[in-house]
Amino acid sequence: MEKLKDRTLVLASKSPRRAELLKVLGIPVEIRPVEVEEDFPTHFSAAETALYLAALKAEACPLPVGKEIWITSDTVVSVKGKILGKPADKREALQMLRSLSGCKHEVITAVCLRSDLLKKTFYETTKVTMKRFTTAELHYYIDNFNPFDKAGGYGIQDWLGMIGIEKIKGCYYNVMGLPVAKLYAHLGEFALSE
Repeated sequence: MEKLKDRTLVLASKSPRRAELLKVLGIPVEIRPVEVEEDFPTHFSAAETALYLAALKAEACPLPVGKEIWITSDTVVSVKGKILGKPADKREALQMLRSLSGCKHEVITAVCLRSDLLKKTFYETTKVTMKRFTTAELHYYIDNFNPFDKAGGYGIQDWLGMIGIEKIKGCYYNVMGLPVAKLYAHLGEFALSE
């Protein structure tokens, strides 16, 4: 992206999926993860929670220097009004995945862009319908893949997503953890507005 050529983009995330999506998009990015306690007010909606956590991560970043633009993000899954983050253990992963089995749910990813002059936060929602899983399928997934670093305990791009997603309405990449098309548009606007 021409208008970002003199900017340094910094992804404040350990997510290999987010880093890979930016790489495929052709945007050079430095990886500098930040750690925050992902606590949020329990009365927040899923979108409010994702926006709050993305902004919280942005506040935990060092102040951007010069031409840096920091990118923070958070993904939550909402099923039947309940917000699912990342499962802490196998038991919680199984509970989460059972709650998604045979159901529709929403995946909300919020992104915060922050420079020394501006801050902008936005989000994307994708609706996902899952097939009904057998208990054996869920155990196989938990035992052979890594559900612990993914909101809702699954990755759309891995085994459970491949065998289990019946329908998706919205951005596929949003479910992976980054609404790429929306981010690309906002980065362009962000660079031009400074």
